[in-house]
Amino acid sequence: MTGWQTTETTIYCDAVDEEVTIVVYKDWSVKCTGYEKYGEGSGGKTNLLKKRSRQLKRQLKCEGLECDRVVQYKGKLSSQEAGKGYSK
Repeated sequence: MTGWQTTETTIYCDAVDEEVTIVVYKDWSVKCTGYEKYGEGSGGKTNLLKKRSRQLKRQLKCEGLECDRVVQYKGKLSSQEAGKGYSK
């Protein structure tokens, strides 16, 4: 059991070319503001990402909740919790 309810971090996400906030809940479920804004099912926002891709001349695409950034943050939290004697 974790010793916290939620924890979050804000990072620059090069996949969508802006800062996003990653939230991890005590049950290890995850929310990412970049995924909510640009992920699948986000409606017309994907058109905005395509337009920005053309402007930057590189492909922008949200990689979902299993992207490396989210996985690394969860791994960091898991390591910290293991060091404190908490179990996942």
